[in-house]
Amino acid sequence: MITLIAAAAENNALGKDNQLVWHLPNDFKRFKQITSGHYIIMGRKTFESFPKPLPNRTHIIITRQKSYKVEGCYVVNSIEKAIEISPKGAEVFIIGGAEIYNQSIDFADKIELTRVHASFDADAYFPEINLNEWKLIFEEHHTKDEKHNFDFTFQTFVKK
Repeated sequence: MITLIAAAAENNALGKDNQLVWHLPNDFKRFKQITSGHYIIMGRKTFESFPKPLPNRTHIIITRQKSYKVEGCYVVNSIEKAIEISPKGAEVFIIGGAEIYNQSIDFADKIELTRVHASFDADAYFPEINLNEWKLIFEEHHTKDEKHNFDFTFQTFVKK
């Protein structure tokens, strides 16, 4: 099963200058809980936005740079190749960035989305979720508090 996992604003903003434009600790906790122990697929820029590889996950990095290598990570040149080397029958997570989400949404079976209830100026956007193709099966709203500057909703979509 291929799952896209992302946090996106109401205008589908993902981030700017290779950084998130909000800080939501509970979203980070959910991301860690859902993806731990699994393969995660990402673009090179997304990988380079982390201080180090994320623990307890197998990283597949997509890049056009032929000589790009990262110890302990798989490096491939396409979303198709990333999916091909992922374990069959296991849930595999695509974690971004925008270009990788756009290339993979047609391959995906599920979307785990944190919808941030605000709009942001961004340079990276999540693809539009076509509700003719996707069904919302779970929704959990969280209001802003001392640790979260914005209301947000965890949503799970499955392909119809």
